[in-house]
Amino acid sequence: MKQPTSLKKQFLRSMRVTFLLLFMAFSGAYSLEGTSKPNIVVFLVDDLGYMDIGANNPKCFYETPNIDGLAKSGMRFTDGYAANPVCSPTRYSLMTGRYPSRVDATNYFSGKRSGKFNPAPLANNMPLEEITIAQVLKGEGYATFFAGKWHLGESEEYYPQNRGFDVNMGGHTRGGPYTGKKYFSPFENPQLHPDSPEGDHLPDRLARETAKFIEENKEGSFLAYLSFYSVHTPLMGRPDLVEKYEKRAAEVHGEEFAEEEQVFGGAPRKVRILQKHAVYAAMVEAMDQAVGKVLRQLEASGVADNTIVVFTSDNGGLSTSEGLPTSNLPLRGGKGWVYEGGIREPWIIRYPGVTKTGAVSHEPICSIDLFPTLAAAAGAKVKHGLDGVDLMPVITGESAEPRSLYCHYPHYSNQGGIPGGAIREADYKMFERYEDGRIHLYDLKDDIGEQRDVAEIHPEKVSQMRARLHAWYEEVDAKFLQKKDDGPEPWRPPYHSQNP
Repeated sequence: MKQPTSLKKQFLRSMRVTFLLLFMAFSGAYSLEGTSKPNIVVFLVDDLGYMDIGANNPKCFYETPNIDGLAKSGMRFTDGYAANPVCSPTRYSLMTGRYPSRVDATNYFSGKRSGKFNPAPLANNMPLEEITIAQVLKGEGYATFFAGKWHLGESEEYYPQNRGFDVNMGGHTRGGPYTGKKYFSPFENPQLHPDSPEGDHLPDRLARETAKFIEENKEGSFLAYLSFYSVHTPLMGRPDLVEKYEKRAAEVHGEEFAEEEQVFGGAPRKVRILQKHAVYAAMVEAMDQAVGKVLRQLEASGVADNTIVVFTSDNGGLSTSEGLPTSNLPLRGGKGWVYEGGIREPWIIRYPGVTKTGAVSHEPICSIDLFPTLAAAAGAKVKHGLDGVDLMPVITGESAEPRSLYCHYPHYSNQGGIPGGAIREADYKMFERYEDGRIHLYDLKDDIGEQRDVAEIHPEKVSQMRARLHAWYEEVDAKFLQKKDDGPEPWRPPYHSQNP
């Protein structure tokens, strides 16, 4: 019987990847059974926007030479996403490979804000039964290390040291460095021991701890997960870098702010449209210097050629509140918004011997893909269901199988974002508003700024994408806005008219 074309393509792709991996195994570039498993370093930056690094934005106001160098030595993704426009949900997806809507982790823990309606029910912890990438890799003999922001549980039983990490340096319940002198020691962080000498800078301390772990574990396989508190508020920079950028900002001219819509016709939200915030710039560069310190340690320890390095962020740049420190243009919105400015992220993967130097991929990927990719690279057999996919075909230069990516944010963000959901398929993104069920369709290939709604031009595409989005809501048991005691009934997807 004649084999279907799609199955033929899948078979041929699988054979090409297999032959490539066998070739790399024999040449010592890729690890299969009997060879050294690849080490893994993950850099997760808090609130870093897609346009906040030079690799994505040649006109970037901030200097990021170490991140840019990483991009030149690996693969940079132009269409990489976070699973959610705020921190805790995306961090959940990175840790588990699953969409956060499955466990009602749909806002930061625990952000409950009301607008015209009450928000959807919200979890406060990553459930203990969830399997993390650290647990899987530890089962494969990896030493595991976490440094920085966790924000995935409200008590110690949920902290990194109880979720698969051998070492936890600084991860606890808080979403920012709000204790002690914040970004400068004494930090008074209950999970960062011992505290630093007076005046130490938090990103550098976290980088030093990561570098120390790498050197101490260079003879075996390791996972080092550096989850910066930077560049989250409070906005605080090293004085030398602030002075540098204040001088630079004085030479930058143009309109700094514009207006973004507000929910249900309210007053427009102020949004930054020009990068020139000196303190934020200082925070970005200090974070980049910390990245450089860890990358240099990989070289000094002699393990860089057998270490996968991943760099990404948990949500878009902060542009509509809390000091409005960055601009995401040409992307619309920012942190807390389901527009591209809130969910399109910097994504870089360097896999020596696998990724080509300076490669660029336009394949849509998502934070749910980190777990399956790293597990596969380590040779781990994952026995439970994941939403993400192994990105090996993509990072070896193959085209990915077509799929839909989803985002579900049934909350009023403290950045002014609108409750809503989205589905991305090929070049099209459909945005559904949860207050009234209105639909918008954008062709991101020609309109990355989401300014031209083409829903009326493509009614059939809207119908198909909406049906798939609603089917996904049902699959993950998505929750929606709730009625206030004296208010109207909120919108519900047609299948779910009575969602508790």
